[in-house]
Amino acid sequence: MLMNDVITVVDLVATAVFAISGALAAAQGRHDILGFILFGTITGIGGGTLRDLLLGTDAVFWFTRTEYLWICVAASVATWFMAPLFDSISRVLLWADAVGLALFSVLGAVKALQFDAPPIVAVGMGVMTATFGSMIRDTLLNKEPVLLGPEIYVSAALLGAASYTALHPFTEWALPISIALAFGLRACAILFDLRLPKYGPAENDQS
Repeated sequence: MLMNDVITVVDLVATAVFAISGALAAAQGRHDILGFILFGTITGIGGGTLRDLLLGTDAVFWFTRTEYLWICVAASVATWFMAPLFDSISRVLLWADAVGLALFSVLGAVKALQFDAPPIVAVGMGVMTATFGSMIRDTLLNKEPVLLGPEIYVSAALLGAASYTALHPFTEWALPISIALAFGLRACAILFDLRLPKYGPAENDQS
């Protein structure tokens, strides 16, 4: 299988995973099946849409490749039937979001580099691709965006995008290595409550 084929397969899987996370968020809000499809689709294609608009591609990816929309719909409908089987929807949502974050952080960088973007832009595109869909989902559902949660989140996306950008000229394993690094950091953050230090001025700070 050629690398472009691998990237396409991973991209479709990432879209499905993020669509599932969007549908699970709808399940938490006890929405109807159309709500599942709406939030699943927004989450599945939101980050990639922003990426393509900023990169100035000829067309946003799902305009010409409607299989992405069908995957979002199918994943959302499947989640409608599967969600009642989960003991903890919030926990499944957390892990589905972690998988989607890892996949899309790297894929965003891949797409940017394919358009000859500078490395720093590729990293930024990776972070935005991985976080924008979930941010829209949570905002519309009136939830605190997961990227503003206390555990490491954006840093995991940054690690995935930056590691791929740095490694891809040197090894054909850059894609799986970078995805594993991003997911590993996010997984550790979930399991061990890893956090970056927060700004907290002393109470007697008069400035």
